[in-house]
Amino acid sequence: MTKIISLGPAHPYRGGLASFSDRLALQFIAEGHEIEIITFTLQYPGLLFPGKSQYTDGPAPAGVKITRRLNSINPFNWISVGLEIKSKKPDILLLRYWLPFMGPSLGTVARIARWNRHTRVICIFDNVVPHEKRPGDKILTHYLTGSIDGAVVMSQTVLVDLRTFNSRIPARLSPHPLFDNYGDAVSKKEASAALNLDPGNSYILFFGFIRAYKGLDLLIEAFSSEKLRNRGIKLIIAGEFYEDDKPYRDLIQKFNLGNDVLIYDKFIRDEEVSLFFSIADLVVQPYKSATQSGVTQIAFHFNKPMIVTDVGGLREIVPDGRCGYVVNPDPDAITEAIADYYDNAREKSFTEGVIREKEKFSWKRMTSSILEIWKESGKLSGN
Repeated sequence: MTKIISLGPAHPYRGGLASFSDRLALQFIAEGHEIEIITFTLQYPGLLFPGKSQYTDGPAPAGVKITRRLNSINPFNWISVGLEIKSKKPDILLLRYWLPFMGPSLGTVARIARWNRHTRVICIFDNVVPHEKRPGDKILTHYLTGSIDGAVVMSQTVLVDLRTFNSRIPARLSPHPLFDNYGDAVSKKEASAALNLDPGNSYILFFGFIRAYKGLDLLIEAFSSEKLRNRGIKLIIAGEFYEDDKPYRDLIQKFNLGNDVLIYDKFIRDEEVSLFFSIADLVVQPYKSATQSGVTQIAFHFNKPMIVTDVGGLREIVPDGRCGYVVNPDPDAITEAIADYYDNAREKSFTEGVIREKEKFSWKRMTSSILEIWKESGKLSGN
């Protein structure tokens, strides 16, 4: 049995990062390991958080010990948390890194925890280079990558980025597992009734919080094409705007799409996720930059074909022509893919492809990768 402390977002924080931590802990427990999660007392200062709330009102995962201890902006707290973990002597301190802002707090805790000469620090990287770059990013990322013994990444793009910061540590690529913690699919009729939508229409889905790099503007422009007009196809935008929504609403008005674009400007609660994916024919991720995306893994769970753009690691996850389409981040290319899906009745073959492909994305594969990196890092350190 391996003793693990996971340090990063978790319940009561909301969103994919927290859901990932909670689900991963459940997998480790199912495999017979001991794990506890230490999460934040303060994750983002209010001025830096673009959404309406950082917290979920859903229940905590049953059977997982979660303690709120880390303050992302208090160096004295980092020292205290580091000393606490050092004294507990876990075999693995498992970090989650997605933003340079977190480099100082996570890196300091990691450095102190390693003083016990037993704990090895393994980091799961969502990004090494952030989507939205800021001054000081490289310094903060160097600080974090210099504090760890090994890494797990979820796309080849992130692995390449990591090697520019630290080429000495062992690292393994393990794809983002399925988000299978949002329940089962329901019928389109049931989803339509719950969302008060017409089951006779076809629906494509853009899901998740909205930032410029996610390319929603490209999708709205693509959806304005005459090829998609008057066909009963509706675009659902389900997610909270993390920036000014006016440019997007102006585009919808400009292209006279008011009756065809349905906006749910809010954080989608866990119990609502299945409704949006169950009603959708296609899930579209028109990103302008990306590493990997948790949205693809929700789509895989619900057996939904996808359109993704050829940026970052998305091509690695969604095989073009088998599970959907990989297209250039261009409105015309997105339009053509949507039209082809309906014109050539691709639903059956693509859905079958999704069902076959998703077998690769198990939580067991992720836990195995973490444990293998832990063992490899021990050999390198002589422990």
